Amino acid sequence: MTDKFALVNVRVFDGWRLTDPTLVVVENGLIGQDPAGAERVDVHGAVLLPGLIDAHVHVDDAESLHALARHGVTTGLDMAVWPRETPAALRALTGTADLRSAGLPAIGPGGNHARMLGLPPEAIVTEPDRADQWVADRVAEGSDYIKIVLEAPGEGGPEADVARAVVEAAHARNRQVVAHATSAGAYAMALDAGADHITHCPIGAPADPADVTRMLDQGRTATPTLVMMREIAGFTGRPDGFAGSMATVTRLHAACVPILAGTDAHVQPGLPFQVRHGLSLHEELRLLVEAGLSPAEALRSATVLPAHHFALHDRGVIAPGKRADLVLLDGDPLADIGATAAVLRVWCAGIEHETAPTATSDLA
Repeated sequence: MTDKFALVNVRVFDGWRLTDPTLVVVENGLIGQDPAGAERVDVHGAVLLPGLIDAHVHVDDAESLHALARHGVTTGLDMAVWPRETPAALRALTGTADLRSAGLPAIGPGGNHARMLGLPPEAIVTEPDRADQWVADRVAEGSDYIKIVLEAPGEGGPEADVARAVVEAAHARNRQVVAHATSAGAYAMALDAGADHITHCPIGAPADPADVTRMLDQGRTATPTLVMMREIAGFTGRPDGFAGSMATVTRLHAACVPILAGTDAHVQPGLPFQVRHGLSLHEELRLLVEAGLSPAEALRSATVLPAHHFALHDRGVIAPGKRADLVLLDGDPLADIGATAAVLRVWCAGIEHETAPTATSDLA
């Protein structure tokens, strides 16, 4: 397509509802206003969403970015990648999903991540007085935000004083902190430390209602990664534990804590299961609706909310001057959230990307 085109007879998701059929102009990678001279494309009433944002992925190569884009995910928030050269190279790609990354995460000496993922030794932070330099090194490497992997007290993750020091050092450098927390104890530690975002949710007992209230009072967000929690619960022989994850999301939603859609998509060798890039976000949205979000709220969790909370002010909505990250759907996701998987066309900053065949099963 040309650098300037106009989608005609398109119904636009405006953040809460669908507009009547209208016209959307794209010019030089941005949403424009003047249709004069644009190549006109009649989409016959199809639905247009802002490009979807997966708020928790792990991206190691260009193919992972392309997989995201094929399914309408035009931004991926990577939550740990190494070596340090990888995110820089992937950020330079155009015409595919856009990447933000935490780079190397902070972990403890004895948690699951220290045992399973083969992280380099510099990922381990055991003393509070090391935190400032550790964060400075991540910022120098280009980390967009800082990731810390918290475990329940006594389970080998960073100690509480280390977690607080990492958060303080990150905030001093204008970086937000994402805390990995898959247990009620780790949730509480993340809140005590002042982390901005908590990713994952407990398997088994739901998050403590008092901690849910603290999340709202402190202005924190939650990225439940329900697709991943379901896989972990099944693999560890605790399928009933996933009910606790769903209950946590129900509590978070009832308390009006901002919920962001993220999947923990990865292709990490050696792990017992993988969550597929792009396709899994559609299942995540379905699970969020099952947990109590309305379809409109689920769409917001993958568009305007992650854009707002991660300060990606150029995307997340379809409005003049914003990035032309766009997803055209065959169906109404406000009537059936599963329609997000029926992707007709995708544009990444105005550049059209190939799409994947529509799939309604095997979404994880």
